[in-house]
Amino acid sequence: MDDLTDLDREILAFEDDWVTHAGAKDEVIRERFDLTPTGYHQLLNRLIDLPAAEAHAPRLVRRLRRRRTARHEERSARRSATA
Repeated sequence: MDDLTDLDREILAFEDDWVTHAGAKDEVIRERFDLTPTGYHQLLNRLIDLPAAEAHAPRLVRRLRRRRTARHEERSARRSATA
């Protein structure tokens, strides 16, 4: 069962090969998806938590989750260091 929308699948495909697109990622996001970079990343973060997304692109989703966790840990460490 694939609960992903066409947009969900397009975002996953974009994340998998965005470096092949010309221009800065934020600009491409605005042009291709008509989303702000913040809105795009909020959507992406919700998307990678979906079991259907992991079933569709397991390696990509696990890699994106690891990067998200690493960024969260880095922010937490910086906050702890300044407290």
